[in-house]
Amino acid sequence: MSTTEYQVTGMTCGHCEMSVREEVGQVAGVSGIEVSASDGKLVVTSDAPVDDAAIIAAVDEAGYAAVRA
Repeated sequence: MSTTEYQVTGMTCGHCEMSVREEVGQVAGVSGIEVSASDGKLVVTSDAPVDDAAIIAAVDEAGYAAVRA
């Protein structure tokens, strides 16, 4: 199991968290997602390493910006 943390900017509420969760959940290999708008964190769990660019693109698709923490 691999866990990767990202810093996400622009999230302010539960709806923001849900949007990020839905988009990141579509990335192949992702098995778990924890999102917190209050501290701007996204933690992705996967069975194998997931491409950072795919996660960042998914967050971008949700309307926010992310960088690996």
